[in-house]
Amino acid sequence: MGKAYNVMAASCPSRTVLHRIGARWTVFVVNALADGPRRFTDLKSHIQGITPKVLTETLRSLEVDGLISRHEYDANPPHVEYDLTPLGRSLLVPLLAVRRWAEQHVPDIEAARARHENVIATTDQST
Repeated sequence: MGKAYNVMAASCPSRTVLHRIGARWTVFVVNALADGPRRFTDLKSHIQGITPKVLTETLRSLEVDGLISRHEYDANPPHVEYDLTPLGRSLLVPLLAVRRWAEQHVPDIEAARARHENVIATTDQST
């Protein structure tokens, strides 16, 4: 049996894994690669709002962690494609569940925020 990890322990290496998965752009990059390899410019246009610098940093981190692979093509002009590794592909299952939950519960979250803003506004008016 393998070593037991506890993400709640301050020194546990599983925290770095959870940090990578929870990083702002990881979810978007992994989801963008779900249907197969993509080039950098395709990823950049598909993931609206990501800057080239942040995309580069995210891709490098995901490659270091073994979640994506980078393949350079010796063509004219040369180009690079990124794809999920088997490890990265295994991350799609929980990320898809989180994505579906997020998309399904947008109205609930927006309603809770509106209620909170109303409480704050009411409190401010009574003081």
